[in-house]
Amino acid sequence: MCYDIKASLETQLKRAKRNNDEVAITEIIEKLGPQTQLPLFHASGYSHPKLFVYTNAQAALPIVAAWGLIPHWSKDIEQAKKFWNNTLNARGETIYEKPSFRSSAKSKRCIIYVDGFFEHHYFNKKTFPYFIHKKEKEAIILAGLYDEWVDKNTGEIVNTFTIVTTKGNALLSKIHNNPKLKEPRMPVLLNEEEATIWLNEKSSKNEIESLIKPYATDDLEAYTVHALRGKNALGNVPDASKPEVYKELAA
Repeated sequence: MCYDIKASLETQLKRAKRNNDEVAITEIIEKLGPQTQLPLFHASGYSHPKLFVYTNAQAALPIVAAWGLIPHWSKDIEQAKKFWNNTLNARGETIYEKPSFRSSAKSKRCIIYVDGFFEHHYFNKKTFPYFIHKKEKEAIILAGLYDEWVDKNTGEIVNTFTIVTTKGNALLSKIHNNPKLKEPRMPVLLNEEEATIWLNEKSSKNEIESLIKPYATDDLEAYTVHALRGKNALGNVPDASKPEVYKELAA
């Protein structure tokens, strides 16, 4: 699964900077930046942070969207809020089937650039958080879906997204061992070429489904960090992804 991420402004702007258009970058930072909570040293999906996402409708420039997909057909704000905590992730195997995601899977796909993500490991009835990132500290590209919901009371257009997940690779299989789940999971990670396919409106269902697979283990590394939840959690501070050694695991 993927419920916790780290995302800096620099990383989130990575795709927008490919055209070296400084004017456009400045405009994004000035107009859209204040709408986000960046930088996010640690953000839980359950707090529904707003991030930059790149959509198939506008692949080079980001929009701001809140984490937790609200289907466009939601009747009112009460129904919309009920979806939020249940649509932080979308199982890649069923995105073309589930009512909440199938419309977005066909025509509203997006990607999210992050510095890394956090997962919990279960050992002796305790949980130990890990931070997973690329070995070269490069940006991670997450596959996502988004939707636009209109609040009929205010007329406001609300953009929201979900992160697509798949089976865990060898690394995540060692970490993500939640006893309540049938198997280890991880977010769908894409390289730049795959991201282009994911965002291409002409990509077929077969092409999209071929991208929903575990990511290569040798490109990632992980280490334990301080508690992410509860009274001992550090919150959204730089030290949230700082290595933390646990004697229980070292033994």
